[in-house]
Amino acid sequence: MQSIKSVYKIGNGPSSSHTVGPYRAASQFGARYPDADAYRVTLYGSLAFTGEGHGTGGAIKTGLPGAEIVFNREVRERDLPHPNTMLFEALKDGEVIGSNRIFSIGGGSIRIEGEESDEEREVYPQKHFSEILQLCREKSISLAQFIYRMEDPTIRQYLATVWEAMKDSIHRGLEAEGVLPGGLGVSRKSKKLYNMRCYNESADVAMNRIIAAYAYAVSEENADEHIVVTAPTCGSCGVLPAVLYYMYNDRGFPEEEILDALAVAAIFGNVIRTNASISGAECGCQAEIGSACSMTAAALASLYGLNIDQIEYAAEIAMEHNLGLTCDPVNGLVQIPCIERNAVAAMRAISSVNLSRFLYETRKISFDEVIATMYRTGKDMDEKYRETSHGGLAKIYYGSI
Repeated sequence: MQSIKSVYKIGNGPSSSHTVGPYRAASQFGARYPDADAYRVTLYGSLAFTGEGHGTGGAIKTGLPGAEIVFNREVRERDLPHPNTMLFEALKDGEVIGSNRIFSIGGGSIRIEGEESDEEREVYPQKHFSEILQLCREKSISLAQFIYRMEDPTIRQYLATVWEAMKDSIHRGLEAEGVLPGGLGVSRKSKKLYNMRCYNESADVAMNRIIAAYAYAVSEENADEHIVVTAPTCGSCGVLPAVLYYMYNDRGFPEEEILDALAVAAIFGNVIRTNASISGAECGCQAEIGSACSMTAAALASLYGLNIDQIEYAAEIAMEHNLGLTCDPVNGLVQIPCIERNAVAAMRAISSVNLSRFLYETRKISFDEVIATMYRTGKDMDEKYRETSHGGLAKIYYGSI
């Protein structure tokens, strides 16, 4: 597996696959052909169908100023090597002088056809969680200790930078008001939700409201194309920060422990992206929100000091009960149902930890098994439910007709 740094990327929303990845691809392609006098980028699959709403063209033009963007909606997904396929062409005097087919594979990561990159360098010899579990037991070490042994010495500082960016997105989101761009007329709700008080509000209700406000804050920042952290994607960026920020800001957990929890969350995300996918275009929203929920459950369980079996079970429960979740963004925007889903997933992660605390000795399904199931489910899912805006709410919601 790759470094856990590949799970967390800091960049502009609203979609890691549709903005962060294409921007990085454009920047790298432009650096290869600096003498070109024009560039043409053809988008296929999910990028073609939802790229306008997701801001893909703008992201590419930021990395490759003046590029011509072509949305090719004629090629079917089954005829593509990846649902997020881009063809970059460099031109000089009207002639193509160079081209690359580049895939945005999820979480802001890219792959250039026929090439290997430093980003894909293997850091962990382990591929499945069962292998990590066995090593931790043999060495009598925690998951966080295992991660710090495998990563380079800069990982702690990297996690600190990621944490600062997560906090910033919450702070900005809680202060912002107004209507999100794109034409759906979705108003920001995080500030109102955070400041709202119910009569005789119980501690549990207050906790859920505050965590939901934090998740809304980050997700609304993402929808407004502001800076967020992929966790593991932009579309699911609000789940993990919401829960960890609540534990830090409202429950008083020290930041050193929060960084350990971020590391644990990332190793679960790493297992998912290695053995399945974190791309909504490839496996539906179960790969994005499901993965974020699973990572968050693992992080919270580790923060509570639960044992490694309880941590694994929490992550497994969180993913199992997101299986089959479709990716159906209305009008191709990362707003409906995406923003609300982040808040729901944050609360589901907490419930998963509560169950794992007491019932881990009775569990039947391993984390590896549920991830294999998620991947098969995603591959079996009709392509219209995989980030094309051709099915589900995107088809039914009156505002999109």
